[in-house]
Amino acid sequence: MAAWVRVIKRVWVMVGFHELGLLSAGLAFYTFLALTPLIAATVMVYGLVADVGMVRKQMASIVEVVPADVAHLLEEQLMRIISTNSGVTGIALVIALFFAVYGGMRAAGGMMSALNIINEERETRGFFVKTFRTGGLTLAAVLLALTGVLSGGVFAWLQIQTSVYLGDVTQLLFKILTWVFAIALGSSGFALIMRYGPDRRPAKWRWLAPGSLLATLLWLAVSFGFSLYVAYISDYNATYGSLSAIVVFLMWLFLSAYGVLLGALLNAEIERQTFCDST
Repeated sequence: MAAWVRVIKRVWVMVGFHELGLLSAGLAFYTFLALTPLIAATVMVYGLVADVGMVRKQMASIVEVVPADVAHLLEEQLMRIISTNSGVTGIALVIALFFAVYGGMRAAGGMMSALNIINEERETRGFFVKTFRTGGLTLAAVLLALTGVLSGGVFAWLQIQTSVYLGDVTQLLFKILTWVFAIALGSSGFALIMRYGPDRRPAKWRWLAPGSLLATLLWLAVSFGFSLYVAYISDYNATYGSLSAIVVFLMWLFLSAYGVLLGALLNAEIERQTFCDST
């Protein structure tokens, strides 16, 4: 318990030392630039294994978590990408997927830089090694998003089918299972980024679990809490007018990035508490 108290105290101090707010703002900007290519890559990969027209229906449960303005912008981009790429096949699909992943690498590159600062590591990787690592993390993020979309559809189908034979109580059971799986999937994704993002020997998984779980829970709390704040407390339309949707989107990305980086900082300080630095 005394060690955990020291860890929490250092996290509190290092939030200011590393200027976590500025890091989160930069990461939010890079993610904003990379989001459309990332959505395009996810849609194109999804189109290889299923009907792309089902993406909108299966993503409905996902966009319910985020603020309404964010969901509207995501849905607009999603439908535009679906209509643009519906006829892309063969080599053209591979080329389009390559450029989509390349465009989405801004977010992974920004995350890697932020993780280097949090873990107090200096970037020594060469251009090609860093580019390969960034592309790998971006593709992993696309595959994780694809897994989440497909799993959401599977759980929804199971919820409907089992309720017919086993009653309404199974709907609650599958809703709980859906959230448990979503939290586990999100934590795994954040742990993957925190392990392979910074320029260091990969940390042990047990030092990554607490921060990745915290990052997932904070992201969910930020999404739900900010949605309520935008809907019932703040009036962004009165202040920003036609730019309100973009401002809400960027603010949501900023708060989400802050939560993720706070989880990474917790991991760094937990590992610093150990006798020997495993990285």
